[in-house]
Amino acid sequence: MNVNYYKEYSKNLNRDMEFKTYGTGGKLCIAFASQNGHFYDFENFHMTDTIAKWIDSGRLFLVCPDSIDEETWSNEGADGRWRIERQEAWYHYIVDEFLPRAKQLGNVDASAKALVTGCSMGGFHAGNFFFRRPDLFDAVIALSGTYDATFFIRGYMDDLVYANSPVHFLRNMPADHPYMDLYRQSKIYICVGQGAWEDDLLAGTRDLDTVLCQKGIPAFFDYWGFDVNHDWCWWQKQLPYFMEKYLGA
Repeated sequence: MNVNYYKEYSKNLNRDMEFKTYGTGGKLCIAFASQNGHFYDFENFHMTDTIAKWIDSGRLFLVCPDSIDEETWSNEGADGRWRIERQEAWYHYIVDEFLPRAKQLGNVDASAKALVTGCSMGGFHAGNFFFRRPDLFDAVIALSGTYDATFFIRGYMDDLVYANSPVHFLRNMPADHPYMDLYRQSKIYICVGQGAWEDDLLAGTRDLDTVLCQKGIPAFFDYWGFDVNHDWCWWQKQLPYFMEKYLGA
């Protein structure tokens, strides 16, 4: 597998940000780290191994950015507005800086849309980016995520929290919004287990399921068994399962 490491300056975050790429071309896929995780976690927890056949065959170009969750969603002692403004700065880093750079590195056409994926809070990030920007992303594989930002930033709501909370902004999105057609043209795979440590994520997934049904947005929701825990060993099974649905065997 062709693997490369980068450390590049972000003007939105005013610091260097690290990331890794896997492969040489194909469908661009951004994989977000789990809570407080980093750009190397997908590799270290062997998630890249589970999708190696698509990477090595040139059908998938995987990129793993670093997170700043410790400053934002996990930073419970900080001011709510400051936390969400840092999240918004990271959001703009991803869509305005990281995404174009990833396309360049993967020899991907600048107009091509990307796939987003992630586990746990990475699943939240994947869902958030997809639903905020279906003009940039046309597929999502979100595993064990919740899609309500107030789960992480309890007791605080403002315009930016709302903008980062899919169940909130989707619920109020008008039927004639241009994003509705983009959602319907996309591939949406949402999965959660029903075992240990999945209770809150199961509830969050059901909330999103309900909203998308109400809006007439087709999506594949998959609720795995009561033995399926919130753990990497299960995400290692789920990711290739959905990748095969998306890219084929």
